[in-house]
Amino acid sequence: MSELAGINIEDLINVTPLRQGGEMLEPKVEQLTGKLRRLQQGKRALEEEIKEIKSESDILQKELTTLQVEAYKLEGTHKEKEEWCRKLQFQCEESEQEAVRYLKQNKKSEELLEQYRCEIQELKLKHRKQRMKFENQLLQLIAQHKNLHSVFTPEMLPDEIESAENTTKQLLSAEQMKLAQLHRLYEKLEEMKKQRQPATTAAEIQEGN
Repeated sequence: MSELAGINIEDLINVTPLRQGGEMLEPKVEQLTGKLRRLQQGKRALEEEIKEIKSESDILQKELTTLQVEAYKLEGTHKEKEEWCRKLQFQCEESEQEAVRYLKQNKKSEELLEQYRCEIQELKLKHRKQRMKFENQLLQLIAQHKNLHSVFTPEMLPDEIESAENTTKQLLSAEQMKLAQLHRLYEKLEEMKKQRQPATTAAEIQEGN
């Protein structure tokens, strides 16, 4: 049952005739006028209440629209954040892969560096051996040069030349002696050949006879 401004709606709508002695009495004009006024008051109150309800409905509708707009904005912000999260996740994955590649390259570079260090050390040792060998050879050459210088000094050069000339003369003399001996042997050989030729001829004559 609804009541507006203390007025019973059902009382305003249902006008019950008065009973008197068990008989129905027609309502009086004053009663009808009073009820009409009450109906008019109820109508105005109802209109006021409808206005308030409509005003509250408009306010609620505006609030609903505002909330829908905010919800749409929040949904867009949420989607943007999800997109950013996906991008960040993708970037993190790429960064992790790049870090793995960097670690592999760094390890490979360290291995190559260690290999180069070993090769450089070997080259240093090889150069050191070669330098020591060269130094020894140089010392030997210096010693030989000193010996040669001590042997072939300018002061001893005339004696050396004279000794060389004497040796040359001796060699020439020995060679001449050898040639003379060869010449004599050659002459003896020729004489022996001549001596053998007549004997050979006599033997051939005897064979022919």
